[in-house]
Amino acid sequence: MKKDEEDAVPILAGPWSSDQEGYGYAKPATIFNGGDVLGRIRDIHWSSWGGARAVGHGIAPYVAPSHRASIEAQPEPAKIVAFHLGYCHSRRAYDAVEWYFPEHGGHFNLRQYINACTGNYE
Repeated sequence: MKKDEEDAVPILAGPWSSDQEGYGYAKPATIFNGGDVLGRIRDIHWSSWGGARAVGHGIAPYVAPSHRASIEAQPEPAKIVAFHLGYCHSRRAYDAVEWYFPEHGGHFNLRQYINACTGNYE
């Protein structure tokens, strides 16, 4: 693949730390922030990639708002959105990623995400 072709396909920005998965790659099947189990989504199937937003579905640990303990997490279907298409470390990348649980009332929030280039929660 030529350099121009590589640059045409965006990646998920990052990684920003060790022990992470999926960051720095296009269409990752697993994304893991490193550390807490709640920061993992797996078995991702992307329905879109390369446009203003990339959308997929996977399985992630869900904890009911009334509990908030990682140990109580159960695997549940989740929707994932990668957005803020731009550049990270000179590579075309989605600089933001968020996943949520529509079956539990979750929805996409443009203002709540992980900055995939820096690791900051916005």
